[in-house]
Amino acid sequence: MKKILTTTALVAGMFAGGAQAQQSWNLQSTYPGSLPQLGTLGQRIADQITRITGGEIEVTFQNPGGVVPALEVFDAVGSGAVEAGWSTPGYWAGRVPALQLLAAVPFGPQAGEYLAWLKFGGGEEFLEELYEPHNIKSIICAVIAPEASGWFREEINSVEDLRGLSMRFFGLGAKVMERMGVSTQLLAGGDIFPALELGTIDATEFSMPAIDLNLGFYQVASYYYFPGWHQQSTFFDLMINLDLWEELDEDTQFAIETVCDANIAYGLAEGEALQFDALRELEEEHGVNIRQWSDEDLAALEAAWDEVAAELVAEDEDFARVYESYSTFRQNYARWREIGYLD
Repeated sequence: MKKILTTTALVAGMFAGGAQAQQSWNLQSTYPGSLPQLGTLGQRIADQITRITGGEIEVTFQNPGGVVPALEVFDAVGSGAVEAGWSTPGYWAGRVPALQLLAAVPFGPQAGEYLAWLKFGGGEEFLEELYEPHNIKSIICAVIAPEASGWFREEINSVEDLRGLSMRFFGLGAKVMERMGVSTQLLAGGDIFPALELGTIDATEFSMPAIDLNLGFYQVASYYYFPGWHQQSTFFDLMINLDLWEELDEDTQFAIETVCDANIAYGLAEGEALQFDALRELEEEHGVNIRQWSDEDLAALEAAWDEVAAELVAEDEDFARVYESYSTFRQNYARWREIGYLD
């Protein structure tokens, strides 16, 4: 009987001739490997690249602090201190504000529409352009479904109750919350629980139920709010030192890009499959109170986002260009969304 080769084996055979010198890469993550999806998808990338290149590139996943701290990954990849990083473009707003639009957008699209803009509407071209001056090659390597919008110690009866709170919040959504009177700060995942427990922050958002469950926020905050208006879908990227990327042959570059395309599909399916059991555990075993924002509250938040977006467009030329592309694609897509999908 003839042996049937797997796709991995077939692709790995491309590297068996030794044309690509063997390399060892550190993949510095902004998320711990123990964290569902955010960490495990990064570990999967490290394993898949090692396997698909037949070991010609051996990638070692590094937990936050393994080589550099979580929020120093951008500089470490650009300088070559690490070969690669696993993160989300939204963490680097202080360096490149427009990258936030390639991470998650308040009141933005679900994963299918967001991916359509990325792959066929100009998103990938902007990604390459924005990272290039910092000596980084970025490949979107995962997308996750909607997040929750926050954990609170006390029930929030309207957005007016947000005023005066100190809250961990991510990306463009943080600017909306600041407009609502919230003092926000960006904390890496591993720093959130201690800050919440000690009262350094009053509330937090981080991710979706399966991920938040893992971090134990329910132990110090029992009100959990939906929907995740700030992150209906979120992109994560594999960052590679640009000098290193350009030294790779085309077959190796193709293999890495193929790993990322596969990881997008895998991660989206996995994320959707994990949430209902996590929600059930949070409610039934830990007594979490699941709450939903009213239509009036969501309208107030969306109005605040419109104001924030207009200000950012006026302040930053790159943000304006990317936002115009994103918005035009959404306007064109709207007709298909309206007639193609059930409400």
